Order: sequence, then structure tokens, then C-alpha cells
Amino acid sequence: MCDLCSRRGFIRGAGALAASSLFGSPLMAQAPSGGGSLPAREEFVIRNAYLMTMDTDLGDIARGAIHVKDGAIVAVGAEIAPPGARSVDGTGMIVMPGLVDTHWHMWNTLFRSFAGEKPEEGYFPTVARFGQQMTADDVFVSTHLSAAEAINSGITFVHSWCHNVRSPAHAEADVRALGETGIRARHSCGWPQGLPDTERADQKPIEGLAKNWKAWSADGLLTLGMAWRGQFRAGPIKPEVYQPEFDNARKLGLPITVHVASSTRLVNQIEPLYEANLLGKDVQLIHTIATSPAELDMMKESGCAVSVSPGSELRIGFGFPQTLEMLSRGIPLGISVDTEALVGSSSLFAVLKLARMVENAKAGSEFKMPARRALELGTIEGARSMGLGEKIGSLKSGKRADLIMINTDALNMAVMTDPAHLVLECTEPENVDTVVVDGRVLKRGGKLVAIDAHKVVADARVALAGVRERAKWR
Repeated sequence: MCDLCSRRGFIRGAGALAASSLFGSPLMAQAPSGGGSLPAREEFVIRNAYLMTMDTDLGDIARGAIHVKDGAIVAVGAEIAPPGARSVDGTGMIVMPGLVDTHWHMWNTLFRSFAGEKPEEGYFPTVARFGQQMTADDVFVSTHLSAAEAINSGITFVHSWCHNVRSPAHAEADVRALGETGIRARHSCGWPQGLPDTERADQKPIEGLAKNWKAWSADGLLTLGMAWRGQFRAGPIKPEVYQPEFDNARKLGLPITVHVASSTRLVNQIEPLYEANLLGKDVQLIHTIATSPAELDMMKESGCAVSVSPGSELRIGFGFPQTLEMLSRGIPLGISVDTEALVGSSSLFAVLKLARMVENAKAGSEFKMPARRALELGTIEGARSMGLGEKIGSLKSGKRADLIMINTDALNMAVMTDPAHLVLECTEPENVDTVVVDGRVLKRGGKLVAIDAHKVVADARVALAGVRERAKWR
């Protein structure tokens, strides 16, 4: 039997188990919840926990406490006893800021691990072929699945990079899926898969969202941006196509994000952006693998931020991210999952661990990137790169209460040495006991409390079956 037939047969078989609990996954292990509404913000104090504040002034607090009220962090310290606040025993827990993902094609999580072993099964033909068959409901289901996975694995902020906006309804579906889960997020509105690079992207979806954003913003948890095609894709894009899209984003006052220099083969792509005044503090560059030292200096001068995704970049053969080269210049830098169609998993802890190992391997040194520096990329540095450094990314009085509790009472976490090493090198999604976003507890005792994970998984299987049928793929 051919490899492709085997893959198709496996996926058909998995689809047939949509209503069965025999097909195990971490999400399927979650207890069903009522769904439909988010839990209320709580006032509570976590006591006797090991606090990794990721704040340079506060540092770690070995037996610390943190007070949360009205969605904000009120106080962090050794002893906190506000009257009337619910007490949470943090014994055996590491409490730290929630992880920040800076670039994730959540709309194609439906095609998890579809990128195969042959060119016709590769990532780009896969997402193009199947993406063109997706309804707005399919986008909702895929992003809903992604957001549920994110919360389950300790991610409290996601950047939903939606480059399959086929209509205003598709864009709204992505935003609605984010809002219903309670996660903090940015939706970056893009173009539809299959759109020729000679044609401008329809601006109605992003303009419609921008006009009524207050109604979509989930009380400020969600923000809006543009996923821009830029000057290059398979080949150069003409200015009459890319410039009006860029100008419209700036007219709307929206941050702009673009894939650029994403492979070692795609050189000389940053300087044209710089020369055309298409960089700035409102621009985020994705990947930037093929970037010269001079172009790194241009990026620093312009104030743009960068997102790298070591997992997908290595998986697809793009090359090695220039993580430390950018950090040494003070370029705002975050880490991302990128796409589960390539990497299969939403574990940002795994991506951070890989980012560190890549830098050590490049340097030929076990000690090039400290574990804590890698964790900063997934917390405070990621928040700064998204323009949210004053709001999230560290545990500090006045910031929003986006935090996680990691249970060290598990076989893979049982011997606690250096906490930064333990968290980076050992943490799996199942070790994340509690997830709080804006003061709302979204995961408690290892279980999602605001999302019916069984329904999320069942809906995803049904949606995938429909897309496969329309794409005539067996």
C-alpha cells in the first residue's frame, strides 16, 4: 500500500471515531463543561507557591503569595492577607505569567500534522487546497480547537494569524471563536488562500471589523491587526497590490504583520521594506531567517518586532532562527507555535525549549542561552513584542491577571532543582494545573472549566470530514 493511501486510511479511520472516547488525546481527557458563557472574574489569593514573577525587580519568591481582584494583580509578595479573598493553597505549585504566543495560524489547526513526506503533501499545497474549501463555520471550529489547546497548555495570549479570510463571515468566525473561549488574543485579518498575488485582498472584512470592533473585542481581551502579504511571496508582488493594503492598515490605525525572509533562500527581503518606509513600531516581521547583519540593524532602527517559530522553521527546512542575534540588538522578539499542520502540537514550552537548544547548538555551547532567558521569550519578551509589556507578561501589581499554576507533584516534575530549568525542560500541558486569564479561571485542577473539550474535538472531526469531502480527498 502506498504511503499516501496509508495516511488517508488512517485519517478516515480517525474520523469514524468522532463519537468514540477510544481515540485518546489530552483534550479528550478533559471533563465536559456546560460551555456557553465565561466564568466570572474571581478575587483570590494564591499562597505558599513558588512565584516566578519574570519581573527583574521582584525576581522569584520561594514561598510567595499573589492577590487577584477584578481581573488585575493587586499585590505580589511573601505575605498577603486581604479580607474576604478566597485562599488558594499553592503548595507544590510554580506560579508564573501565562505564556504568550506571537504568531499562530489557528484557522488551519483542523489539518493537524497533514504536512507529509512528499511535495504534494507539503504544508503549502495542503493549506491552499483545503483552505479554499473552508466555510466560516470550519474556521470557527479550527480556531476554537486551537484556543482550547492553548489554554490547556498554559498559553494565555495568542496571535491568530488568519490568512484564509474568504469573506467577512470567515473573519468574524475567527474572532468569535477567540472571544468565546476567554483567551486574550489578537486577530490579524488576512487574505484568502488561493488569491493570486496579482490581486488586492478584499478590505471589507477588516474594515467591517474595525468599524464595529468594540462589539467584537470581548471587553478589551481581543485586539485587531492586519496580516499583510508584503512585497514577496512566491515572487515579487507589485506595489499597486501591496501598497494599498499596507496603507489601509495604517489608515485604520492597526498593527501590521508580515512573513518575510522566511528561508535561507529568500535573501534581500528586509532592505526593500526599509527603503520603502514599510517598517516601524507598528510592524511585526515573521521568521526573518535570511537576514544580514545590516538588515538586523535596519530592523532595530525602525523599531519593528519579530516573531520566530523554531519548531516549524526546522520542520519545514527554512533554517535556524537568529534569536540571540536579534536579542543582542534589543529587537523585540517573541516565540510562536506557527501552525499545527506542520508541528502537530500547541505546546509553547516545547518550542521555547527547542529555541534554547538551537542557540546552544549554533554556538557549540551548553550554556549559550540560559533557561530563564528562554522562558522570558515566552512571557515578558513576547508580551513586549506584541505591544503588551505594560499589561501582561510578568506578575506585578497593576498588571492584568494572566497567570498559570504548574503542579510539580508529578513523575516528570518530581525532583525540583533549578525552577527555570524544571519549567522549561520538563513541563507538559498536563502539568499545567490552573490557567487564569484576566482574573477568570479557565482551567482548574487540570481540567478546562469553560470549554466542553469533547464537543470541541467532535466538532473538529465533523468539520474536517466536510472539508475533505469538498476537496475530494480520500
